[in-house]
Amino acid sequence: MLSTSPSPDEPMLGEATFWQSLKIQKRVIGALLMREILTRYGRHNIGFMWLFAEPMILTLGVNALWNLMKHHTEPGISIAAFVLTGYSTILLWRNMPNRCVGAIQPNFSLLHHRQVRPLDVFISRLILEAAGATISLVVLSIAFCGFGLVEPPEDYLKVFAGWALLTWFALSLSLFIGAFSERSEIIHKFWHPITYLLLPLSGSMFMVDPLPPAVQKLALYMPTVSCIELFREGFLGTTHRWHYDLGYVVVFNTLLMLLGLAETKHMSRQLTLQ
Repeated sequence: MLSTSPSPDEPMLGEATFWQSLKIQKRVIGALLMREILTRYGRHNIGFMWLFAEPMILTLGVNALWNLMKHHTEPGISIAAFVLTGYSTILLWRNMPNRCVGAIQPNFSLLHHRQVRPLDVFISRLILEAAGATISLVVLSIAFCGFGLVEPPEDYLKVFAGWALLTWFALSLSLFIGAFSERSEIIHKFWHPITYLLLPLSGSMFMVDPLPPAVQKLALYMPTVSCIELFREGFLGTTHRWHYDLGYVVVFNTLLMLLGLAETKHMSRQLTLQ
């Protein structure tokens, strides 16, 4: 049960300082997280462990299927390494926006609590999706390395940087798509097909270097491509050539984040007027 009532010594929302407001929002998001975990996974079977068990099962399934099909990868890169560094990223940038589409209406009653805002609903869902994909990646990486299917990452800093930039992109996109879906039902109809169209362009299923030079430049306009190339460089090493433009990614993510926050704020005002 969601509980966001302020304690007796807690100031009214309009009178709170920045740090006090941040503390209140932390409590709200924590309550929303617990509610989301219970409503999605319940208390039966393995419960919240499905948060990372499901993406792990999907990744293992794709790895097994590609091995059975003897799927071709670049020389020196095993199928397990390519799937681990590719399909894990798909679960991140695709699932996070999907969880925000239409997220407000089922939780509309929560907005009657004066501390709860649509942004809090989005953030709670995004934290769960990002945590699930990250835990799945870490556990599978340890398991694959332990069984000798992949080599340990060569540069953990680049692995972290690539994953962090991709998470930032997914977060920004989720806020915009989630907020816009509350204003237009067309997003509900078209967003899922759009994600399938973006799949072959995201960089998860290909490497940039084998592409013709002209196509390489076009591929880097998709910000996920640079994030995944950096992530794979840290994981697979410098024995291959990698292509990315981090300056472009930072600018793109910043603008998309501002756009997402602005759209969320606009959507919140519309809900208040209703």
